[in-house]
Amino acid sequence: MSRSSLPRQFVAYALVGAVSTFFHYCLLAALVEIAGWRPVPAALAGYVLGGVISYALNRRHVFDSDRSHGEAGWRFALVASLGFICTYALMRLFVERWGAPYFAGQAVTTVLVMFLSFALNRLWTFGARGR
Repeated sequence: MSRSSLPRQFVAYALVGAVSTFFHYCLLAALVEIAGWRPVPAALAGYVLGGVISYALNRRHVFDSDRSHGEAGWRFALVASLGFICTYALMRLFVERWGAPYFAGQAVTTVLVMFLSFALNRLWTFGARGR
């Protein structure tokens, strides 16, 4: 992959992330506001939904990987698990410890986890090639 495609690939990753995040936040809000869940477990449920959507869209539109779904899938799941742990830790810190509104805490968490997951997915999950 050439260096010049990194910014384009990051933008594509961010756009996929925006779609995934939309569904993540919709589930988060529904679980907190309608179902009465606490914000941290609701954020984690939303993270799982967003992760499924993210894998499918990243595989198809961002990363040109020659890895099989079996290999890329478990790698993506491992990176997503790290993001899940980071989401848990950051949401606990922001919302439960510091008393931040849950959407604000989730927004900061999303940006931080996005940079980490992009780097790991680009280099390890799918490889460095891009579409």
